[in-house]
Amino acid sequence: MFPKETDKLQSLLGMNSNFKGELNVKGTLRVDGTVDGKLDADCLILSETSAVKGSATAKKIIIGGKINGNVFAHELVEVKSKGKVWGDIVTPKITIIEGGEVNGKIEMKKEENKVIEFECKGREAG
Repeated sequence: MFPKETDKLQSLLGMNSNFKGELNVKGTLRVDGTVDGKLDADCLILSETSAVKGSATAKKIIIGGKINGNVFAHELVEVKSKGKVWGDIVTPKITIIEGGEVNGKIEMKKEENKVIEFECKGREAG
């Protein structure tokens, strides 16, 4: 699902759980329950049973359930076949599997490369 660095699941919000507020997690967060608020994690997995009302921010986000809010990913968003997004998505890369739904604007922004200017002094060609 994710590369080796994120294979381990650090946090889980279970299927019969309801959370209201702002949740900040270092590492990977899997949501199987209901969230009313803001999610922020290194990597975020919203399973088919998840229902989120609020924004989500992470490096990588997999959406298998429903989210009603904006999604911000620094690297990748993947909307699975049963995933539904009602809101805008901002990410440099996106995958939408057949059956997945996005109802909002998709903005694909790559982080700007920093240009370092330098002067080259030496003999002039001539």
